[in-house]
Amino acid sequence: MTQIPKYSVKFLGASGTVTGSKYLLTLNEKRILVDCGLFQGLKSLRELNWLDFHMNAADIDCVLLTHGHLDHCGYLPRLVKQGFNGPIYSSFPTADITEIILRDSAKIQEEDAEHANIQGYSKHTPALPLYDLKDAEIAIGLLHPIDVNTFFILDDQISFRFRHNAHIPGASFIELKVNDKIIVFSGDIGRPTDPMLLAPENPSKADYLFIESTYGDREHFNESTEVILGRIINDSLSKHGPLFVSSFTVDRAQDFMYLIWKLKQAKKIPDLAVYLDSPMGVDVSKLFLKYPDWLSIDASDFQKVFKNTKIVHSMAETKMLANNKKPHIVIAGSGMMNGGRILGYLEAQLGNPNATFVLPGYQAEGTRGRTLSEGGRSIKLRGKYFNVNATIEHITTMSSHADQSELIDWASHIQNEPKKVFIVHGEKTGSEALKAKFEEIYHWKCEIPQMNEEFELNL
Repeated sequence: MTQIPKYSVKFLGASGTVTGSKYLLTLNEKRILVDCGLFQGLKSLRELNWLDFHMNAADIDCVLLTHGHLDHCGYLPRLVKQGFNGPIYSSFPTADITEIILRDSAKIQEEDAEHANIQGYSKHTPALPLYDLKDAEIAIGLLHPIDVNTFFILDDQISFRFRHNAHIPGASFIELKVNDKIIVFSGDIGRPTDPMLLAPENPSKADYLFIESTYGDREHFNESTEVILGRIINDSLSKHGPLFVSSFTVDRAQDFMYLIWKLKQAKKIPDLAVYLDSPMGVDVSKLFLKYPDWLSIDASDFQKVFKNTKIVHSMAETKMLANNKKPHIVIAGSGMMNGGRILGYLEAQLGNPNATFVLPGYQAEGTRGRTLSEGGRSIKLRGKYFNVNATIEHITTMSSHADQSELIDWASHIQNEPKKVFIVHGEKTGSEALKAKFEEIYHWKCEIPQMNEEFELNL
């Protein structure tokens, strides 16, 4: 008879891919899920969201969230729908962002299903949402925010704490203490040069290390994002056309707002109108003022940034802006063009040779953003194909993920040799390159786990 490990981890997402972060820890009688994200991008990945959780969700004791991005928290309502009813621990900003994200995600799920039923392009009759607003509200009710840098005791053997990690407000890496051993989950590691957030902290001990590898195979360009954005805006103005920024509404939208404001202050671009077309982006922007302790800039500066940006309040205004071919800037979600208000702008302006679309940061496999960033000449939107005549700009320097050198430096503060390093949250090339670097520099034992693999932990 095979003996069941007393301590183990099972990789249920972000393993061999970037999205769908889920790591199930079995620690004696405890079942702890670290992150609970949606799969995004490739259809084969998105279809995994519809599968039932591999075990009874009611048997999970708690969830620990590293941060509030959809690929780390977006599966929570689905988990609740299957019986989970335990606490969801996070930092305070992450709890607020998760609340915003889940409501928005549920609304999009419902709207997409309704639109598919009206247009008849779904193979399912009727098309159903993955989850609805009721499921999201139940999940939101389970959020349990705690202070960072303070160990929270789960039982006499297990405790954990969150530590600052840049990336987005509230983003944290997790130090989970089991007996006298430390398990570190990196979450998404931000950049030490983030324009608005405090630099990441560093772990000093890790008996097991789980580290992301989104940019494990590359370095970010040294050219200033502010300079690049200024050039793009002025090039757009020279064509007398509009500029549309497809932005992640958590942190990237705020970065764009801040950099555009700085360019205006320095008189490097004209004082043209800037619109934020994202109800979620507006709510997240307010959190920058609510949690100034997470910022590296003065909160009063961000108040000025917010005032410099016009807020879009209705779909009627969205339609008007989408059809306006005069110079103006619109920031709209989502960042990979796989949903959100940006779809309306793509439908209206993708064929306009005077229009410009800007993509920020990482674009996952299978997303419209990835297709456009790689030079695709048409994309499918709501069942129809649209040709690309607009200019496409991809700003890779604006990524909120650490690059290879920054990932290596982040881990350099670990004073002991981990028993094993798990390389996660990356495509194959990124994970393999980071594994090779860690083995070369630190001589640590590294593993690239695959989906649904389980490993025993020697704790």
